[in-house]
Amino acid sequence: MPDFDLYGREIRHAAHLRRPQKGSPIQALEKWSRDLAQALQIPDLHIDHEMLELARRSADTITDAAAPVTAFLVGYAAGSRGPGGSDSIAAAVGVAIDLCDSIGQCEPGE
Repeated sequence: MPDFDLYGREIRHAAHLRRPQKGSPIQALEKWSRDLAQALQIPDLHIDHEMLELARRSADTITDAAAPVTAFLVGYAAGSRGPGGSDSIAAAVGVAIDLCDSIGQCEPGE
């Protein structure tokens, strides 16, 4: 069965175009994160893997497309709070997790 995006368009997966992963998915993700941060000229960026768990949780609770939106909004919220580093990120992640949990406990149609 095909997957569809938010606009009802069929998503065509190009798995055959992807490079084969070396090591575990976590290792591949860590390498990708480092490579992308370097390409974006933010080489000292610390990737908070709690954010990845939040993205997975939001995708499971809402819809797959919620993962990147959640990560973006939480990152934006943490960044807009100024230089608080991990405290700002933890606070924003906590708000999003609480919201996911409250939505996940609701029955459809509530």
